[in-house]
Amino acid sequence: MARRKRKCTTRTSPSYVPRVQSLEMQSMAMATFFPKPLQCKRSCNHAASASWWKAQRPSISWWRQRPHTVLLRCPQAQQHLAAEGSRDLVQVDDRLGQNPCNFQPSIWGDFFLSYSNPAASSEQLKCITERADKLKEEVEKMLASSVTSSLRKRLQLIDTLERLCLDHLFEEGINATLIEVNNANVNGCDLRTTALWFYLLRKHGYRVSPDVFVRFKDEEGCFLAKDPMDLLSLYNAANLGTHGETILDEAILFTRTRLETALLSLEGSLGQEIKSALEIPLPRRVRIYDSKYYIHTYEKNELKIITRWWKDLEIESRLPFARDRLVECYFWILGVYYEPCYSRARIILTMMIAIATIFDDMFDSYGTSEECELLTKCIERWDRKAAEDLPECMKFAFGKILDSYQIIDHELAQEEKYRMPYLKNFIIDLVRGYNSEVKMREDGYVPKSVEEHLQVSLRTGACHMLSCASFVGMGSIATKDAFDWVSSMPKMVKALCIILRLLDDLQTYERERLTPHVASTIESYMKEHSVSFEMACEKIKELKEETWKDFNGEWLNADNALPRQVLERIFNLTRTMEFIYNLDDNFSNCQNLKDIINSLFVEPFTITF
Repeated sequence: MARRKRKCTTRTSPSYVPRVQSLEMQSMAMATFFPKPLQCKRSCNHAASASWWKAQRPSISWWRQRPHTVLLRCPQAQQHLAAEGSRDLVQVDDRLGQNPCNFQPSIWGDFFLSYSNPAASSEQLKCITERADKLKEEVEKMLASSVTSSLRKRLQLIDTLERLCLDHLFEEGINATLIEVNNANVNGCDLRTTALWFYLLRKHGYRVSPDVFVRFKDEEGCFLAKDPMDLLSLYNAANLGTHGETILDEAILFTRTRLETALLSLEGSLGQEIKSALEIPLPRRVRIYDSKYYIHTYEKNELKIITRWWKDLEIESRLPFARDRLVECYFWILGVYYEPCYSRARIILTMMIAIATIFDDMFDSYGTSEECELLTKCIERWDRKAAEDLPECMKFAFGKILDSYQIIDHELAQEEKYRMPYLKNFIIDLVRGYNSEVKMREDGYVPKSVEEHLQVSLRTGACHMLSCASFVGMGSIATKDAFDWVSSMPKMVKALCIILRLLDDLQTYERERLTPHVASTIESYMKEHSVSFEMACEKIKELKEETWKDFNGEWLNADNALPRQVLERIFNLTRTMEFIYNLDDNFSNCQNLKDIINSLFVEPFTITF
């Protein structure tokens, strides 16, 4: 008897999904995480992450929702929350009603506190779960038996799993396959297969030679590629190049020009993929934003948790000058780790990027130079008693940030608590950088060169602090060596910081000219080389591309002793910067992110199986 077709609801994003995927793989993507998160086959599946989800809820106390109150597990935080909640503002601060940067209000507000996705019936959930388990077994068999398949099919299978964000379920099989294909002879392969081989191996840290592309050039030095898919494959592969790899530089110039021309007459999924690649090359894209079948249920719970924490900060009423971007922060951090087992890490890093935003706006949009200096000293002392002379809103924010630090500390196991002093030092360093920029702004000082500018602005993009914070909630794979490494400003982290600073300046320059603001790297380049604004922007873009080569070189550096799962957080952070600052400052101008956030977290779509 034929089975009846069943329908269930889940969520989708509008972005491109790889065309090589099969209907079975699509079904697996749609079924895999809806009822329950499957275990990652990697070292992130550790006790800390497991306990975070024990009993179907995180252990942090915002989970215990109460009307108009939040119960904090930390006794000190409870005490100070009660003190703050019982005290009215002594005087009205006229500056609190100002919005000098014209930041838009939050789009989402309390939406995710009460949002409930339309649920499938228990029978449907059971059916989905059973189907997901069967499909997972089938894919594992496909990987194991792929040794008899063609090289292209093996590569396409890995590429499909990764683009669907399912690769963490098959890490052992994928790694075993990559070891084998690394030794493959690609001399007889076509351009598309060779490019995919090069792309996947470099993406996984194998420093394969770009000389494999020499045979695809003619006597005049042009590449033997006309088909749009061949051009696209070569373009994506070449964007994993490092310094001195001339043939990859030539490949980018050649393929980009021809893809731009081809795009004029292309429609459908291929046209959309080419358009996306020309905006942000595939190696720099955030996979979870591109995945059409992001169906985890855990993000609803995490959004509720951090929304309750954010409401306790009272941003809208007590700090109205600050950007209210909690949901956008979570969306941003989802690009750093999407795997179910990184729940604790996601929440902690979301908290830290939100806190960095508060500090940034407090120094940029609210505080006087004297107040910023005083706030910096308070944070250096890390003592609530030192804040008595601060304006009321600064005092309030400082207290809430100390509370948040204690909350994070209480969510770490005893053997993990050594991480918190690292995080505190990074917060202090970030605030010192903000204060230095306030002094530069007040003095009207424009650094004489981009290099001088970066001595301060490397840190004020907050990427150095976020790099450290991205390790705090991870499991045992993030060791003390990882925190010592990130504290030394290694080349990979420095490249991340530079990329963010240049992207930020390119997209925020026009807006920041409307209010008193610290000079940008664009102005420093104009001053250093006596060139026009337009020329300086082009040179800053070129510098960003050169910095990506630095980053790729460090990613492929065999001397990096840290595990790939740790280094991948830095790579993913860098990818998110390209997305957030693609064509605009999409974080500040949050309307630009509304549709993709809605499609990932809210919109249902119907699937049939």
